[in-house]
Amino acid sequence: MKIINFKKQCLALKLSLGVLLLFVTPKISAQDFQGQAIYQTKTSMDMSGWGGDQMSEQRKKQIADRMKSMLEKTYVLNFNRSESTYKEEEKLAAPGAGGSRWGSMMSSFTGGPQYKNVKESLILQEQEFFGKAFLVKDSLPQLEWKLGNETKQIGQYTCFMATTTKPVDEMDFMSMRRRNRGNDENKEGEEKTDSTKKESGDPFDEVEVPKFVVVTAWYTPQIPVSTGPGEYHGLPGLILEVTADKTVMLCTKIVMNPQEKEAINKPEKGDVVTREEYNQIMKDKVAEMREMYGGRGGRGGRRN
Repeated sequence: MKIINFKKQCLALKLSLGVLLLFVTPKISAQDFQGQAIYQTKTSMDMSGWGGDQMSEQRKKQIADRMKSMLEKTYVLNFNRSESTYKEEEKLAAPGAGGSRWGSMMSSFTGGPQYKNVKESLILQEQEFFGKAFLVKDSLPQLEWKLGNETKQIGQYTCFMATTTKPVDEMDFMSMRRRNRGNDENKEGEEKTDSTKKESGDPFDEVEVPKFVVVTAWYTPQIPVSTGPGEYHGLPGLILEVTADKTVMLCTKIVMNPQEKEAINKPEKGDVVTREEYNQIMKDKVAEMREMYGGRGGRGGRRN
């Protein structure tokens, strides 16, 4: 009798474990689901309107060549069903470029590693600004996408088009342009107004950022995650291509469930600030530099 009861207990235990595995296995699979996407990004910048007659074409070309490494980058997106990290691919710096003043200054105006959580509507971005570490924390932007019927093939994935209008961050360096560029041939009064702004010495008087830009994205439902490069998210599939203003982000490689998975963790380094607070810190620093070098270097430079 005891042997029969023992067999019954073992059978009941096996059934219980079997039922438990039916519920546990899908959850483990969902947690283990992970992918990696490589994006090539390129931002076009027209130098023809900058510097006027005071800057030679050779000088403009030199500046454009210096900026090429910043305008053309490779990023890695590691993602699971709700979280992702997006950061620039690590590569060896060119000889003599690492410690240049230009490189250090421009890196202060470009974003560092980024973390997104679509379930928590959270975005965190590491940022180093003139030697100080910050962690910019905000809610994910709520993008109102319009889904289209147009399709195209990106690699082996069928992608669908979606568009939205996105507000632009006031300190978005990639969207900055010379103020009133399109009005160079307008009335003399408008030209005089523009030249008056140049006399102020404030660099922000010479540039402007559009308040909104139209964004075109291509996403694939074959990879059912609601994320993409940068801050882009909210579509029923991984975003493989984005065109926003003068910047194009294009996915060139996807690896699903790689053997060596990179941990997707929230960054913790740096003083926590909002995007608005961080922008004000940048403005204050630029104003401080203008006070230090503008009067001396600006007026002195005009004599040369």
